[in-house]
Amino acid sequence: MSPLQKVLLILTLLFLVSVDAKRKRYIKSPRVAVPFPIFGAFDQKNPFLGIKNTDFETDFKGEWEVINPDSGVSAMQITLMPTNKIIVYDATVYRTSRLRYPEGVPCVPYIDPNSKQQLEDCFAHAMEYDIETNQVRPLKVTVDPWCSSGGLAPDGTLISSGGWNDGSKSLRYIRDSCPDCDFRESIDALQEPRWYGTQQILANGEFIMIGGRRAFSYEFIPKEGQKSTKAYFFPFLYETSDLDENNLYPFTHLMPDENVFVFANNRSLLLNPNTNKIVRTFPVLTGGSRNYPASGSSALLPIRLDDDKATSLETIKVEVIICGGNTPDAFITAEGQKVYLPALQDCARMVITDPKPVWDTEVMPSRRTMGDALNLPDGQILLINGAKKGTAGWWDAEEPNLEPALYNPDKPKGQRFKVLNPSGIARMYHSTSALLPSGKIWVAGSNTHNTYRDVDKFPTETRVEAFYPPYLDPNLNNYRPQILQDSSDKNLRYKARFEIHFSVPSGGQITKNDIKITIYAPPFTTHGFSMNQRLVVLNSGNVAQAIKGIYKVGSMAPRFPGVAPPGYYILFVVHRGVPSQGMWDKNVVLVTPLFIMEMLSCSTSYC
Repeated sequence: MSPLQKVLLILTLLFLVSVDAKRKRYIKSPRVAVPFPIFGAFDQKNPFLGIKNTDFETDFKGEWEVINPDSGVSAMQITLMPTNKIIVYDATVYRTSRLRYPEGVPCVPYIDPNSKQQLEDCFAHAMEYDIETNQVRPLKVTVDPWCSSGGLAPDGTLISSGGWNDGSKSLRYIRDSCPDCDFRESIDALQEPRWYGTQQILANGEFIMIGGRRAFSYEFIPKEGQKSTKAYFFPFLYETSDLDENNLYPFTHLMPDENVFVFANNRSLLLNPNTNKIVRTFPVLTGGSRNYPASGSSALLPIRLDDDKATSLETIKVEVIICGGNTPDAFITAEGQKVYLPALQDCARMVITDPKPVWDTEVMPSRRTMGDALNLPDGQILLINGAKKGTAGWWDAEEPNLEPALYNPDKPKGQRFKVLNPSGIARMYHSTSALLPSGKIWVAGSNTHNTYRDVDKFPTETRVEAFYPPYLDPNLNNYRPQILQDSSDKNLRYKARFEIHFSVPSGGQITKNDIKITIYAPPFTTHGFSMNQRLVVLNSGNVAQAIKGIYKVGSMAPRFPGVAPPGYYILFVVHRGVPSQGMWDKNVVLVTPLFIMEMLSCSTSYC
């Protein structure tokens, strides 16, 4: 054998050894649609890897804690920011609150509508709430954001749109947290007044603004400093408006194909925001009215990218749920006669992506109007706040619904609801709630009056509570994952694989069926609807144990921006129904269709 042949033989053997080593190291999971390297050795003959363990059970029905006895501003509208602060604002029309501007901050001049005199408003109608310390910082809004809308832009800026009177065509911006950071306001930036409208993020990171009182149109929110150029007439909003309207704050959800699902009153359709065409319509949801002022609630069920069938854009299943509301005449009956009709007691689900969609209705444990529907990191839905009789509006409801209800969409029909421990505080009209990175629920607001009232059957609420859902049962802490941020991948791209490291105190055998990686888009919440909220269950590979109690799992970022539009997300590791504390993920738009995520952590018990 010549020297050249010997060299070629050695190189060939080295290449085969390298390929074999890689083959052994990176084993493909049959459930992962896009080939993904699984880290660590894996014995395919191990029978434990095929076992589907059930979620950990608990009898814990939740716990309530007052975390701030007087925040100063009633939480009509809220957004959790990536800074771990909650931006809260009310209406300026009241010209009062329980929080004053600090010394040195100029008061806001205004003309009193009755006396026509110029007066000064020295009360804060907005605040920044620190979820780590439960302290507040006053913010200033000068044009009225009463019953407005909003959403987090891809760079983490809260863009708030519309409102009442001088704020109806305005946009507001705030992003950073610092002693001097405050709202920037752009007056008359919209084409039409947007009072009780809905702001929906699109796949390109921009926002569409839909509806509002007597605004039968939609328009696109311009860049800061610019003005909207056109409002598009939307006959659907005119057609769904009845004697009491009942189609304000329409429920909207972005679809994987980048169309927008729009639900108003009892009807729904799919709108293409690029062509301004109606793509399809859906069956009528019978039983009553669902939007403001009847005020039901809506959420998308978790988008399951871990489903074997979710291998393409066309096969990703998207299902909506709508709960509660009231009859079409409930508002006028409450307003005119002070007779409070019973709220609806049903939830209805529909697979939007089904070729022949139908509504499937089931009974809730109790009646509910003005409640919130929050996605939880374990894939369940929390129904919280609201009333059992009446509608939204000043003095238009009775009998607060103090008991949250947990909804498990994966259980058989008839077994999906679980009633949780009640709060001692009525949370009715203008109440809000938010999922925090810790998994706790931040609950605040409730003002059924046209001013702040201290003494009343339902006084204006500025107390803030934390609710601990069942998955925060202390008895489950031994199974609770903790994400190891320092060793986990921190730069994620659409269509790209990444690796998360985590620990579990109990240690032991953990398989891919035991672990879910979920990402949650924090919403803008007001009037019973959490705009832009979604939970996505990512496609993950097998779990490898590096050392005792320390694990790593590979996962795939979403492939399509319609599934998870650019912006900030909270990432959770869920171990058999027990979620970790979440990490913030940021998608930063590049010049290519890819997005990078940077992870920030939350490190205290109240975040």
